[in-house]
Amino acid sequence: MFGSRERLYNSWVRDHYRFLFRSAWALTGSRAIAEEVVQDCFELAWRHMDQLRDRRLAKAWLFQILRREALRCRAENHELYDEEQDQRSDPDSAAALEQRLDILRALQKLSPIHREVLTLFYFEDMAIAEMAVALEVAPGTVLSRLDRARKALRQALDASGASARTACESASETAEILALRRSGANIAAQDK
Repeated sequence: MFGSRERLYNSWVRDHYRFLFRSAWALTGSRAIAEEVVQDCFELAWRHMDQLRDRRLAKAWLFQILRREALRCRAENHELYDEEQDQRSDPDSAAALEQRLDILRALQKLSPIHREVLTLFYFEDMAIAEMAVALEVAPGTVLSRLDRARKALRQALDASGASARTACESASETAEILALRRSGANIAAQDK
């Protein structure tokens, strides 16, 4: 029994680590805190593995654990995105890097609920139905939160006068999606 339990746990780490790390980083705004949150998430998943009723929902279940841990950790640490802490080498232009940093800063100004839906939808390409399971809400609630989160992000970017504002200048959802996906892709590249 222990062997199959261990194999299942190892498959979760292998299959979901990157997703959980990117999600934690987006939710907390700190690479160091994200690493701690993911470690705590996997530790809790190991201890409560028997609570997962449908193994096909492991990703959503793990995100639920991660979400609670990220909120707890964020409340304890009160840390926001720190450019010096998250130094990354990036071959892109300085303007593109600044745009991504502006978006990450704007995300940190949003409520946890708004950060969650934007992270899952744009960074993780999660389907609305899967998001509903992960967030423990109805699909319609996911859609309304996503709409409000987009508006809140646009307002945060406008208020900061950020360089990413040019991506959202016409309030074009397409430009927002491209900027967010680019940010998520670069975060994902750091995991490799």
